[in-house]
Amino acid sequence: MIARRAWHKQALVSGRRWLCPYTSSAPSPATVHSGRSPPFRAFSSELVAFSTVASTPFRFAVPISNCSVAYNVKRSWFSSQAMADVTAGGNGIVDVPLAQTGEGIAECELLKWFVQEGDQVEEFQQLCEVQSDKATIEITSRYQGKVNQLLYVPGDIVKVGEILLKMAVEESQVPKQISESLENTKSLDSELNTQNIGGVLSTPPVRNLAKQYDIDINEVDGTGKDGRVLKGDVLKYAAQKGIIQDPSASLSASSDKVLGDEKSYSHPSAESGCNYDDKTVTLRGFQRRMVKSMSMAAKVPHFHYVEEIKCDALVELKQSFQSNNSDSNVKHTFLPLLIKTLSMAMGKYPLMNSCFNEESLEVILKGSHNIGIAMATPYGLVVPIIKNVQSLSILEITKELSRLQQLALENKLRPEDITGGTITLSNIGAIGGKYGSPLLNLPEVAIIALGRIQKVPQFADDGNVYPVSIMTVNIGADHRVLDGATVARFCNEWKQFIQNPELLMLHMR
Repeated sequence: MIARRAWHKQALVSGRRWLCPYTSSAPSPATVHSGRSPPFRAFSSELVAFSTVASTPFRFAVPISNCSVAYNVKRSWFSSQAMADVTAGGNGIVDVPLAQTGEGIAECELLKWFVQEGDQVEEFQQLCEVQSDKATIEITSRYQGKVNQLLYVPGDIVKVGEILLKMAVEESQVPKQISESLENTKSLDSELNTQNIGGVLSTPPVRNLAKQYDIDINEVDGTGKDGRVLKGDVLKYAAQKGIIQDPSASLSASSDKVLGDEKSYSHPSAESGCNYDDKTVTLRGFQRRMVKSMSMAAKVPHFHYVEEIKCDALVELKQSFQSNNSDSNVKHTFLPLLIKTLSMAMGKYPLMNSCFNEESLEVILKGSHNIGIAMATPYGLVVPIIKNVQSLSILEITKELSRLQQLALENKLRPEDITGGTITLSNIGAIGGKYGSPLLNLPEVAIIALGRIQKVPQFADDGNVYPVSIMTVNIGADHRVLDGATVARFCNEWKQFIQNPELLMLHMR
């Protein structure tokens, strides 16, 4: 809180009291000079309370006597860490930031709160649920205390490191190093509060709303605590200026979200006189990740290899599994058999189970067969991974596939469930269609689309017609790594295992 106030009030603060974000490469001043006393050497205080991982640091100064001493505070973005300030009531107000939920994750969507303002919270209790473009994560509390303020609403995009909520905790729970440093800032806070400062308090969504209506948020009168500008204040100001007609209607409309923020446009029908609304939807979560990954994949030179595979023996084997199934929780399908036969074929053609490093022009032959299965969910397309397929039985693959499918439907997949894949299967035939033309799931070099299994007539050598179960597969390959001959030979090997599943008995360990 102290850091935030100083940030908004820095305009009228002298050069000896400053607050500014800086990167690790920016030079830190060796000394901070006072007007009436010899220079004091600046020192740093790293607040790494419960983790060894830290993110963007901040720097603030506190007055000591007649001089200013600069503190370098390195902030960590785990939910177990916080910046705190001590209130007059003897409790500490702890800022709970959004944790770093995974490598390369810069922001998350807030899905829902498990707590409300005023609720008592126990240590490790669930606070909220957020979704990145990789997984859904629950944020838990490091402290026992009371929820003081929620800074975001469900549907908001929160950047890693931004404050999710404030909690009032016992002062004994506040890290000692934080408390000592921040006690020295009380006099600075009191002095700044007496000055006529132009900055205002507001949350990032409110500032974005003001920017949307081209409103200077400094001109808006805040009705929240400590003069904080709320969403309603911005809409009321916009109505007074004639920018919008009804602030209450705008407030209601701005809270309706389907996968993100929507904008509606009405078009009257010439025939019926009815209005049909267009909606602009902001893509979030898994859909946003698909935009990024498919845009990158489209730049890679693909080629596709299409083959028809007889599945009569596979159909019989699956029926045999199901008829002899004694576990009601296990449902046998074709997919685990296809996954296992795919792994057997990749053992002979390891280049199919590789990744390509474009910068170093290196191909990494993966030791584990981590096969991703593309799944369509209400939350978008997701590809959970079945790890180490070469060491799993068909029954173990069946159970793991069922577990991942259930987690995907509930939007509960963890980051480790969807990372580390080496090749991907897209079972489009489960929905419909003979075959598809898939795009690569980089940095993998191959992806396979499976069409539906259907009965078709075929001619025997003697001219007689007989029915056969056929599945069409389409292998998408990275032509920088794979050539047509390699993919064709691999497909022939896989085809042999599918058409003659008894061969699995010869090769499985």
